[in-house]
Amino acid sequence: MSARSHIGPASDRSSFGALALGLLDRAVETQGQLVQRNITRARRRRHEATPGQVIRTLERLYVTGQAAAGAATGGLAAAPGVGTALAAAMSGGEVLTAMELTTLFALSVADVHGVPLDEVERRRTLVLGLMLGGSGRQVIAKGTDRTARHWARRIVADVPMQKLHRINRVLGKHWVTKYGTKQGVLVLGKLVPFGIGFAIGGGANALLASGCVRATRLAFGPAPKSWPAG
Repeated sequence: MSARSHIGPASDRSSFGALALGLLDRAVETQGQLVQRNITRARRRRHEATPGQVIRTLERLYVTGQAAAGAATGGLAAAPGVGTALAAAMSGGEVLTAMELTTLFALSVADVHGVPLDEVERRRTLVLGLMLGGSGRQVIAKGTDRTARHWARRIVADVPMQKLHRINRVLGKHWVTKYGTKQGVLVLGKLVPFGIGFAIGGGANALLASGCVRATRLAFGPAPKSWPAG
């Protein structure tokens, strides 16, 4: 059985939804191996940094990375001889980049908090829940009959896998609806010529990334005061 089979049957999804969820699964399955490298990068300038300081650095890296990806696609539409056709093609790659950056950020923060997410299904719950923000918290709280406060620490690692499958099907459907609408608007904005798309792309991506940062802070709660011994 493929990893993406738990999100929902293909008949329930649009072609865009199937593509978007496929990209999400690819990011979820591959980014885990890069988590320690990402945390090391965040600690490079301050080896004595506390977990909270490292998380703030991870947040900055994530927002600036998303902004750069959006600005690159927007600027491409304004380049002489390029136009919107190639920029539209590039936007598909940007979607994957956005998924990978968000997944890497979420898994890195989880690692700093000491939350084990070895199973792909638990990673998927975390990433979908964070990208959905408040509606993600509501779905998870309803699916587990528990409070949504600091759900990433208290719920994701403890919920039985069968229940996570059901939660992820609901999260997946909500995410396709929300992400499809927003991504469609952002892609159109990035394809505006004469350099306007550059500003729209970078600013819009940074805004969405900042929303994910806020959702992550609520989901995990305060950072640990110190690193684990050893």
